[in-house]
Order: sequence, then structure tokens, then C-alpha cells
Amino acid sequence: MQETIPEILFWTCAGLVFCVYCGYPIVLAILGFWSPQRSIPENLSFPRVSLIISAFNEQSVLAKKLANSINLNYPEGLLEVVVVSDCSDDDTDDIVKSFSGAGVRLIRQTERLGKTSGLNLAVPQTSGEIIVFSDANALYQSDALRNLVKHFSDPTVGYVVGNARYTDRTGLTASAESEGLYWKLEAWLKQKESRFGSVVGGDGAIYAIRRELFTPLKITDINDLVNPLQIIACGFRGVYEPSAVCYEDAGDSFEKEFRRKIRIISRSLNALRRVPSVLLPWNQFRHWMCLILHKALRWFVPIFLLVIFMCSLLLWRYWLYRLAAVVQAGFYALALVAWVMGPRRSSFKGLYLPYYFCLVNLASLFGIVKFCSGSFSATWQTVRENDSATSNPSAYVARRRL
Repeated sequence: MQETIPEILFWTCAGLVFCVYCGYPIVLAILGFWSPQRSIPENLSFPRVSLIISAFNEQSVLAKKLANSINLNYPEGLLEVVVVSDCSDDDTDDIVKSFSGAGVRLIRQTERLGKTSGLNLAVPQTSGEIIVFSDANALYQSDALRNLVKHFSDPTVGYVVGNARYTDRTGLTASAESEGLYWKLEAWLKQKESRFGSVVGGDGAIYAIRRELFTPLKITDINDLVNPLQIIACGFRGVYEPSAVCYEDAGDSFEKEFRRKIRIISRSLNALRRVPSVLLPWNQFRHWMCLILHKALRWFVPIFLLVIFMCSLLLWRYWLYRLAAVVQAGFYALALVAWVMGPRRSSFKGLYLPYYFCLVNLASLFGIVKFCSGSFSATWQTVRENDSATSNPSAYVARRRL
């Protein structure tokens, strides 16, 4: 009996890890293949769209973002651009004001309350039938809005998620490449989920909702998960649109992404607590399955890994578990070597991939601890370096295409 329990725990946790990284993609591919492709009703008219850009100290990227926004290929007069400044103390507000002649509006929070609070403030002050949420460093392809909003001609669609791609301005770094590989897998999963039932969650860089489906949130809520969960709970579904593309910079180091990931995980777990009805499989079974296998179980992978390693040590006298312990120890040793090497690790894929895997799961573990302690961060810190000086923002104002 003493050895039976560790064996059960070992194989249960190993099965869950396999399910997260291998089983779920395989099952989803099969289910997606057999799910009929939904046709998109033809747009006879375009809805009015409000593009809300969240910003805190974004002087280095905001002018380029606003120029990109006012030049999007969307019918004239049907797009309003609003920037929510979360009490920025750099030139962010002045850059927005320099675009006022192009119709860009500034909404400023006088206290640093975070992104979600800013959205609560901004949405009632917009006029669009469709609300599109974006970040200051996310540059849209010209047809991104058209490709997002076309899905709302289907009355069952409550939100649409675009295709955020990562780039690296300074040459491909380990962080950027790993984020890129991660998001390629994420994009593939979203596409299959969308076809099977409903995509799980939004994307702060590019996602759209029906205006009437926005519910004011708590300032500690992660808006691009809580709001989609609320929409699902109302009986609507979410769609992923791969041709609605935006580009944003990945963090230039793993370490700069670490705290951001901790904050995201803790607030995502809180999102499930905030909308518990989505955890009931009989409400929307297809979305429930994707939510559990794509998100919830993945967040708990570090706990599964710890249990697997501990059980391997307890069962050391058996060759199979001894081999498992050695393989795990070797993998973690590679991650440790990569950590010691610092920036030099980027030259060795065999090092930075184990390092990235361990860092992501360590962030998940810290996020779980943070969630259990009830400590949720409402504010965020930009993970890229802001330029010390900004070029003349008015030079970025371009004539908007019709």
C-alpha cells in the first residue's frame, strides 16, 4: 500500500501533463475535423466600432499605434479611437492630444487604478455597437477590424478574438522566439476550439465584443478572460479569426515576462471564481471542455510536475521510476544551467527551451500561491523599455484611408 499511492499519483499526474500538452491538441484536432465549418453571413452593412486602447507610460510606441489606428481600412465615420491613460506620467497624454485633429479622444484616469478600471470608465463614453480592445504596442493589419466584425452578423457570436503575433525589433531573442512558438500553438488551438465550439478567453491586444455584453468589472479582474466568461454564461459563443492580425513586441528577456505571467495566472484563476457557472459542464459542454483542458489544467501543471518528481524519488528502487527521476533532474539541470548563463543561453536552443518551460511553470506556481493568498494586482508595468525621448508625434498623423 505504501508504494501503491505514489504510483497512482505518479501516473495520474503524468497523464494530466500528457493530456495538457499532447492529448488535448490531438483530441481537439479530431473533434475540429469532424465539426462542420460555420458559414459567415455576408455583411450588408458595417457596424459602428469603438477601438479602446489601454496605455500606461507608452510614449515610445503610442504615436505609431495611433497612426496605425486612424489609417485602418474601415468605412469613414464608423470608427472612433479612444485612448485610456492610466494616470500616465510621461508624454502619453500629450501624444494622444496631438492626434485630436484625427478624431482620437483621451480619457484619463486621475489615479493609477489599472486597465480594467480604465475600461469601466471608457466603455460608457463610447458610441460603438462593437467594442474592440487593444494595447498600445499592438499594430493592426489594415483589414483587421473588417475581419473581426464580420462575425457579428451571426447573432450567436458574443466576442471575436484576433490573431496576435509576436515580433522582435532587435533581432530574434530567446524570449521572443519562445513566445512566438508558444503563440503559434495557441493560435492553432484557438482555431480548432472556434470550429469545435467556442474559443476560450480573449486577447488584450485584439478582441471585440458586442457593446451590450460588456459588464462593469472589479478592478482586479482580468478583463480579457472574465468578460468572455460572462458572455459565455449568457449563452453566446466566442470565435477566433486568424485573418484579423496584429503584431506586438515580445519582451526582450524571459525575466521581464515573469512577473507579468504571475499576474495573469493569479487573475485568471480568480476569473473562474468570479464566473463559477462556466465550470458546470451541462451549461456549455464544449466550452467547458476547452476551458478545463486548455486553461485550468495547464495552470496546475507545476503542481503535477512536483508530484511526479517526488513520487519518482519515493519509488527510486524501481528502474522505471529511477529513470524518470534522472530524466526530470537532467531537464531541470539544463534549465538551471541556462539561468546561470544568462543572455548567452539564447545561442543554445537545447538550453533556453527547458528554461522557458520551467520559467512559465514557475510563474504558474507563484500565480497559484498569489491567488490562494488573495493578492491580485490591478495595475501593470510595461515590460519593454520606454525611449527616453519621443520624436514629434504630429509627424505620425497620416491621412486616413477611406
